[in-house]
Amino acid sequence: DNIWFGTSVGVQVFDGTNWVSYDIGNYPGMAADNIKVIRAMTNGDIWIGTDYGASRFDGVDWTTYNSTNGLNNNQVYSIDEDDSGNVWVGTHAGVSYYNGSNWNSYGYPDLHWSGVNATAFDETGDVWFASPLGGITHFNGVFTPYDTSNGLLSQNVTDLIIDNQDNKWIGTGSGMSVLNESNTSFTQHTRMYIMPPPDTLNPVVDIAMDSYGRIWAAIYVGYLAEGGIAYWDGNQWEDFHVSDGLVGPNVRGLAIDSEDNVWVATSTGVSKISSISTSTSPASISNVEVFPNPSSGVITVSFDENFKYIEVYNILGSLIHSEKTNSLNEVELNLSHLSSGIYHLVLTSEDLVLNQKIIIE
Repeated sequence: DNIWFGTSVGVQVFDGTNWVSYDIGNYPGMAADNIKVIRAMTNGDIWIGTDYGASRFDGVDWTTYNSTNGLNNNQVYSIDEDDSGNVWVGTHAGVSYYNGSNWNSYGYPDLHWSGVNATAFDETGDVWFASPLGGITHFNGVFTPYDTSNGLLSQNVTDLIIDNQDNKWIGTGSGMSVLNESNTSFTQHTRMYIMPPPDTLNPVVDIAMDSYGRIWAAIYVGYLAEGGIAYWDGNQWEDFHVSDGLVGPNVRGLAIDSEDNVWVATSTGVSKISSISTSTSPASISNVEVFPNPSSGVITVSFDENFKYIEVYNILGSLIHSEKTNSLNEVELNLSHLSSGIYHLVLTSEDLVLNQKIIIE
């Protein structure tokens, strides 16, 4: 992978050995040097967002779009791509989308007046928008807002992504809200990254998902000058601090490459977290057998430890099944009522907790 960085003095790309720089002095087709957002598209194009419009790099030339030729506002907050390759540019006035030939826009009053700082797309093709001060909005031909009045942690939304089970992960100034696949209820995560006591606030500044479906969150509290990275493995949050090797606490954003390495941008440099395996511990593998896995719903769990409880959690961390083992070493679970997706089987004894991923087809 080439790794592209947006900085205050232009764009830099690293191929693993060499660096190449792009700035408006040498490439006047760029909108500006102070890059607010940068995205690599599936066709290889690189898009940047600035306070003076958005620019596209096709590998040879830079082309700029602003309020004179497509955007509804020059101040760009976000750039995202849908499954058809359309480019959605979130701005201070709403969103403008580009199909390769033409631009169209949505804005106030359909969207919140504070603009759009993230756009995401669910499995049906519906579009979801995040607003800096106005919660989120669902668009399926009709605009439907979600805010604190119906369960969102905060109106201050910073990012939005949708996972493989169609759950909407919404980063806010007060933590992470997760709207379920049916858009009927929220699960709240307010303690993802451990702050120095007594503070517990976890403002999310960026979100990404790796190929395993794990959710990564960048967290930073400005008044504490404290921040870091946390990821949700489907059962719990694990975090990374400066003491773990991050170059600085002022985390600005994150990106994940094709090998699941996590690149963390901070005000003092960039850190790379090498791909983290999802395999369970040797104890988990040797002590627990699940058959069949994947399953259509009925699974048999066998184990050689004296486990007392067996629980099943969904990818949001919500408990959906629990029972005692009654001192047996084999338990049959009928999970056929569950939707297709990834779940976590947790077995608990007096001194051991084992976690096994299961897949319902």
